[in-house]
Amino acid sequence: MVSSSAFASSVPSVQDVSDPVVGAARYDAVPALMDSLLHDVRNPLNALAIHLEVLSEKLKGESGQVPATQEKNLKAMREQIQRVDGLLKLFSDFIVFRGAGPSGDAPLSDATGKALDVLGHESRRRRLQVQRAIEPDVQARLEDTTELGFFLVQVLMRAFNRADPGGTVVVAVRAEGARAVLEVQDGSPAPEQASDTVAALTLRAAQLGIEFDIRAGSCRLVFPRA
Repeated sequence: MVSSSAFASSVPSVQDVSDPVVGAARYDAVPALMDSLLHDVRNPLNALAIHLEVLSEKLKGESGQVPATQEKNLKAMREQIQRVDGLLKLFSDFIVFRGAGPSGDAPLSDATGKALDVLGHESRRRRLQVQRAIEPDVQARLEDTTELGFFLVQVLMRAFNRADPGGTVVVAVRAEGARAVLEVQDGSPAPEQASDTVAALTLRAAQLGIEFDIRAGSCRLVFPRA
């Protein structure tokens, strides 16, 4: 029989709930929750889109044209439905890890822009100015192309967390010969502190053969190009 004192000693303290094991357990539920969210929100979005088109047909009347004042409203509603649907897909793509993916070229420029869109609320909440210096059509070669989202979200969130409120974060993507470079500067001179984020980035970059350099206000990832 287990004594009460022995049982009490085995119960996690309040501080223990922030343990990485607990965090990993919480994250295990994210894929299923995200899939449910996509399904349960997209269904009513599709219904709204259908009813919107029915309403559009009814508004045409005998003239066969929707009145200009109403057409403007209908257009705005269509755009908002598409925006919500697109944001849901972006969040799913960047947040949920669904297992090892194929090797090949990943659109670094395009993916960086989308990651900034996904994290737009976070940068605005922190009153940050985000400067984009993204060369178009830069491709990065990866052993696992699905991991590009992981690198982008982790690097950007690190910069947002370090930057002073009202400060500037510079996000650059460029081609340098046979290399594709992602560089994020947060403007903070504070020395880098050991963290789970840095440890995870260091480990995954080493596993995938990606050059990774992190120091104070700068984080740089270098990928091979095709």
